[in-house]
Amino acid sequence: MLLIKCATGLFQEICVMLTIGNIPLKNKVILAPMSGVSDLPFRRIALRYGVGLVVSEMVASEALCTGHPESLMRAEGEGIDPHIVQLAGKDPHWMGEGARMAEKAGADVIDINMGCPAKKVTSGYSGSALMKDLDHAMTLVEATLEAVSVPVTLKMRLGWDETSINAPELAKRAVDAGVKMITVHGRTRSQFYKGKADWRAIRQVRDVVPDVPLVANGDCCKFEDADEMLAQSGADLVMVGRGAYGRPWVPGRIAHYLETGERLADPHGEELAALVVEHYDAMLEQYGFEIGVRAFRKHMGWYLEAAGRLDDAPQGFMRGLMTSLDADLVRNTLYDWFVQVPMRSAA
Repeated sequence: MLLIKCATGLFQEICVMLTIGNIPLKNKVILAPMSGVSDLPFRRIALRYGVGLVVSEMVASEALCTGHPESLMRAEGEGIDPHIVQLAGKDPHWMGEGARMAEKAGADVIDINMGCPAKKVTSGYSGSALMKDLDHAMTLVEATLEAVSVPVTLKMRLGWDETSINAPELAKRAVDAGVKMITVHGRTRSQFYKGKADWRAIRQVRDVVPDVPLVANGDCCKFEDADEMLAQSGADLVMVGRGAYGRPWVPGRIAHYLETGERLADPHGEELAALVVEHYDAMLEQYGFEIGVRAFRKHMGWYLEAAGRLDDAPQGFMRGLMTSLDADLVRNTLYDWFVQVPMRSAA
């Protein structure tokens, strides 16, 4: 929103649509890329509940190029619009080739991961480890930009540790090179997910990249978080990650709240029961029965916890349900269990 002073001396509010390159943003909330969570079924559900953008799970660029089945599946985006593929890697060649391959397969945006703190990623000099060497990080950015015609975005942390807060420098260099949106998680890599995300520190990035959308990430789980995050960071959008565990509707609910001020309740009763069963079926369709059941277990636990029913589950309930070979029995049990959940506040 801009305030423009007219010749009369009065001010008028003018709405300015945010875009990633030429792609308009529907609202101010993005579902974070989360390995093992934000797969195609999860992204589809989140979109249906109104989140503005969703991002694929992190895809290793070299594995994508060499045809690794899991990486190919992670990069899928059927029914997702716009389709954003997040790539990670340490080699400019593979980043460029991976981006080119993703674009050819239908990606509308390529997001570069320089924020993942996982040891198995940083030990391979990918993810947030790249923030220890900004010159090398920029070779990956430049290789990706040169490889594709679609917009390229970048996700990062504040820095490697508290002694090297270099997100502003990396963001400025990336935007100068042609990156169209910056996302900053308000923690350093050394913090992992401990403590509280420092939303105010993200404002240092806003100060140096005022002309592209800035996304604030970290600890946005409820309505008030979004208000505070935007106010403290100066960002244009918020990204919701772990706050969507077991609550894929929350990013969309927060988007609706930011637009209207209305606090929609969580799905409950028949709507929630149908959603959980739908998610179970979608996982089986995506991965096949055996892998799909295993992949759904964590979601099952999160749904129970979010619904306040985790402690109600009898001993062995989840194990028995998630090892059953009778899909119809599982569907009926899930429905009967969640249909009893009463109305609750959303966030």
